[in-house]
Amino acid sequence: MSDTHTPSKLTRVPGLDVLPQSLAESDGLEFGLAMSNSKCRLVVLVAPGSTRLASFEGSSTSYENGLTLLIGPTSSRNLAALRAHLPWLYPQTLGLRTSVGTGDRLGLATRGHVRALRAAGGNLAPILAQQSIREMERTGRDPQQVMEDAAWGVFAEGWRGGFGADADHLKTVDDIDLCVAAGYTFFTFDPGEHVDNSPANADLTALQAAVERLPWAQLEDSAEVMSERYLMRSFEFEDHEVSIDERVLYEAAAKYGRAVAHVAALYRHLAQAAERRDFEVEISVDETETPTTHAQHVYIASELQRLGVRWVSLAPRYIGRFEKGVDYIGDVDEFETDFAVHAAIARRFGPYKLSLHSGSDKFSIYPAAVRQTRGLVHLKTAGTSYLEALRTIAAFDPELFRRVYAFSRAHYETDRASYHVSASLGRAPSPEDVDDADLPALLDQFDAREILHVTFGSVLTEGSSDRERRFYDRVMGTLRTHSDVYAANLEAHLLRHMRPFTENTAAGSLPRRRV
Repeated sequence: MSDTHTPSKLTRVPGLDVLPQSLAESDGLEFGLAMSNSKCRLVVLVAPGSTRLASFEGSSTSYENGLTLLIGPTSSRNLAALRAHLPWLYPQTLGLRTSVGTGDRLGLATRGHVRALRAAGGNLAPILAQQSIREMERTGRDPQQVMEDAAWGVFAEGWRGGFGADADHLKTVDDIDLCVAAGYTFFTFDPGEHVDNSPANADLTALQAAVERLPWAQLEDSAEVMSERYLMRSFEFEDHEVSIDERVLYEAAAKYGRAVAHVAALYRHLAQAAERRDFEVEISVDETETPTTHAQHVYIASELQRLGVRWVSLAPRYIGRFEKGVDYIGDVDEFETDFAVHAAIARRFGPYKLSLHSGSDKFSIYPAAVRQTRGLVHLKTAGTSYLEALRTIAAFDPELFRRVYAFSRAHYETDRASYHVSASLGRAPSPEDVDDADLPALLDQFDAREILHVTFGSVLTEGSSDRERRFYDRVMGTLRTHSDVYAANLEAHLLRHMRPFTENTAAGSLPRRRV
């Protein structure tokens, strides 16, 4: 089988507006995506006498020299048939390569993501299908749809460099089963609901009582045996030393013990559900109230290893603030000093990657993250692509954007509840005070940007009236009509994210900064 030859017959079919990057050939068939009324259609050209079109759905017509042309929808059936010929449309595991996840809440962003990857160069491994169960619920999508939208985008751009699929922020075994069935390769476990933030302010007696209440049977351990492993020891991680005394240990166990037990249960279920398929795991404890200390990182990694959990990346709760869609809030030098120890711990217990969740637009800390991890890092972005969709809409349909912004302001106080944001309605410009030509600039104003970021679910699905529901239809219609502009906006914006991770990220080649 060959999929490297670029066919030309499809480009000569009258009336077909074929996307050049999508052209592929395999097993005597030629494939492509053609635009029709702002929608993509699969086109397949097959030699005379072939029966290989039977697995595809669509309308078939005879073409010159006995060839048969099929035009069909971008459906589940056609994707499955296409993957049988073009296996690079399946997601794969990515290992320890420097990586980036590019979430897509609308199902239209993959083409722009791929273009940014090509422009960035390097060996950056992409996760192109990525959405949390929470975001799927808010956008009315499901794991299968997220996966298929990304795969069609990969096909449209002819990306053959491999990609991962992240079932993000999984909390239950039911969520795992849905994503295993859809073919995901990367599973992010979120035990945040099992993290206890109260130990930070508790006295030693209260901490001891909290430790006694841990689910020791699930942890396959006891407080006494745990203490023997940690107490009065000093752990060395390259140039850094982490000391653990009784209070530090009990605080770590009380805070994260139940989360560790929950992750172990999810991992064992996944290993059984996935059977012999390859998979990777990320562990996320970033959406918690207090930072993960170095000692707590040691506890999490050590206990998970003891329970047989294997993971490729971990997202602690770092110091400073990682708010949605805006740059890091905090002292960058202090972040690097603290982050350097987390990176050394990750190299010792893994190696595994450190993951930057809510990583969109954190431009000020990307160099430090790459430098201190020596490329063992994963960047996770999501809502920033939705914001670029709104930027595109502001340019082509200012009246729609103005309505979306007003609607988002009205829903912000409710929708912000599950996000770490600090935007204020009082600081965000009022819709009526902004001229049409200045509307795109709202995407660069801190408060307006966060307000638009966290209200995506209400904008796309939660409207109770026909008027509000039409947001989705008009948003999608505008983006499809101006798909190349949207892709160009995404390319420019995501390229800013990717370049720091593609420059000098070969293991061991990064300049090491003493911290």
